[in-house]
Amino acid sequence: MADTVLYEVSDGLATITLNRPEAMNALNVAAKVALRDAVRSAADDTAVRAVLLTAAGDRAFCVGQDLKEHIGLLVQDRETGSRQTMSTVREHYNPIVRTLAEAAKPVVAAVNGVAAGAGFGFALAADYRIVADTAAFNTSFAGVALTADSGISWTLPRVIGPGRAADLLLFPRSISAQEAYELGIANRLVPAGELRAEAEKVARALAEGPTVAYAALKESMAYGLTHSLEETLEKEDELQTRAGSSEDHAIAVQAFVNKEKPRYLGR
Repeated sequence: MADTVLYEVSDGLATITLNRPEAMNALNVAAKVALRDAVRSAADDTAVRAVLLTAAGDRAFCVGQDLKEHIGLLVQDRETGSRQTMSTVREHYNPIVRTLAEAAKPVVAAVNGVAAGAGFGFALAADYRIVADTAAFNTSFAGVALTADSGISWTLPRVIGPGRAADLLLFPRSISAQEAYELGIANRLVPAGELRAEAEKVARALAEGPTVAYAALKESMAYGLTHSLEETLEKEDELQTRAGSSEDHAIAVQAFVNKEKPRYLGR
């Protein structure tokens, strides 16, 4: 992986770290390509059972698009008639968000600082967000005359409701970690100095958990958002059959009977 993104797998946990702290982890082309490749590797690797997405430094998780690079690309677009500045949504942001959201394993975001624009979108695409008490969130897009991307127009209304989402999108402003927690954006709020340890603890617990059941839960919740109750009941039946046929389920039942802690195999 490129140095702009660090990738490590240990005991079933893939840790992906945005690594441009000097630029508040802003997304230049190299970082976007490396992050896209990293999340795909984590999703495709059967040895990976959970993913932790975090960032280097203590100022920012990710402030979104690198606007310094963006200005240069805009000039090139005008001179050449190309559209490379806008193609980044399709080529980079969409695959990253889709992979995080649809990976058949839980994704934890450890938000250590400012999460703005696409950085906010990546955090929302995770299944669970642990947030430092010094962090902040900002949709940012309207502030630079852009509409939402990186899935925010889908994820944010579902997390906090359409009315509150419209407020944050139409009138972008920085909201504190405490407000994010109260809105439901943050699942857990921790002191900044404890963030990494707490996030790793949660992510490793998920990596040791029933992978098949987690994958089914993610699929079931996503399905239920866009289908009727009757259709969702049918989907739950399908997914419960899959989970009930897994080795993990047999292990869990036997461990329950024996009053032991289950040791899941992820299959």
